[in-house]
Amino acid sequence: MNKKYYRPLPDSLTISKSKIEGIGLFATNNIDGGEILGISHVYNEEFENNYIRTPLGGFVNYSDNPNCCTVAIDSQSKNLSLVTLREIQIGEELTLKYHMYDPTEIE
Repeated sequence: MNKKYYRPLPDSLTISKSKIEGIGLFATNNIDGGEILGISHVYNEEFENNYIRTPLGGFVNYSDNPNCCTVAIDSQSKNLSLVTLREIQIGEELTLKYHMYDPTEIE
């Protein structure tokens, strides 16, 4: 029997100690620019700031020069996906530029 199991991160990412802050997301292999990595924030009005962060959204650190951004999945959804802005190299930390606790508001 071939069961599908929940994986909190894509195979191309891992969580590790960060030089930026605490722990962060790191590439385990090269990732192309423009790659949609998965859902990072789930919209829910019952939560503070209206978003529940997935492991993608919860472990990505801030940078003034980010290599990723968040985009709406579609015009009907307020859920956000993490997308690479450029090619990411093996071992490189993934980063976003955001206002604290609001992934839709870029500084």
